[in-house]
Amino acid sequence: MLVKKVRTFGEMIKFEHTVFALPFAYLGAFFAHKGIPAASDLFWITMAMVGARTAAMSLNRLIDRHIDAKNPRTAQRHLPQGLITVKEVWLYIILSFALLLVSAWQLNPLHLTVPLTVKLMPIAVFFLSFYSFTKRFTWLCHIVLGISIGLAPVGSWVGITGRIEFPAILLGLAVATWIAGFDVIYACQDVEFDRRENLYSIPVRFGIRAALWISNGLHILTMVFLVWVGISLHLEIFYWLGIAVSTIILVYEHSIVSPTDLSRLNVAFFNMNGILSVILFLFTLINYFH
Repeated sequence: MLVKKVRTFGEMIKFEHTVFALPFAYLGAFFAHKGIPAASDLFWITMAMVGARTAAMSLNRLIDRHIDAKNPRTAQRHLPQGLITVKEVWLYIILSFALLLVSAWQLNPLHLTVPLTVKLMPIAVFFLSFYSFTKRFTWLCHIVLGISIGLAPVGSWVGITGRIEFPAILLGLAVATWIAGFDVIYACQDVEFDRRENLYSIPVRFGIRAALWISNGLHILTMVFLVWVGISLHLEIFYWLGIAVSTIILVYEHSIVSPTDLSRLNVAFFNMNGILSVILFLFTLINYFH
């Protein structure tokens, strides 16, 4: 019974999609350390990411459960179907934030009484919790989501150095614009429903065609910030090869989605973005190993 509940919960929050942001969290740690961090640091960064993402997705499913029940695309999700209860989801949220707190406490390179990662944690919790409400009142909801996930590499950097430094902010902005850009694409499939329910998004506010151009612009900014990171940290050839491959992936992602054909949207959203983050991380890893 317990195993079944855990499996159901993992399906609800799409645990496998942690791969989107986790490689960027590792990048923050690698760049801060100027090499490969200690295994213990990588472990606690991983635990922090699992805790943060699990709490955020659980809150999203909880807060949006009534909206999800009305939307034909999401009506089969676990909460609307009663496959998991509200009390159970709250328990997972509390446990996930507890895991984030413990992990943040373990990342204390300066041996402070209260680590900077813990002092900054309320900011992360605010954005992770606030995001799910934003589509009720602003089309900037995609940016808020981007900021929420963009905090991951910044947190990793702080966990390694105990400081917030300029390259960490650049990497956070790269992740924020990347996430916001593909969330805009993802929102295109719900335009008609969102309009009926008075929900806000960039596709609702500007139309699908303009939204796809805005997504293009956000992803151009992503590459600008990643290039800026490389210049700031004087990274070597393999990082730049990773940037080149990532650019090709983004171009392909946008080429398979158009205002008149959203049939391959899930390929663009899930497959391509998961590949991009892993590719950039692997090339950076080679950068430090070669």
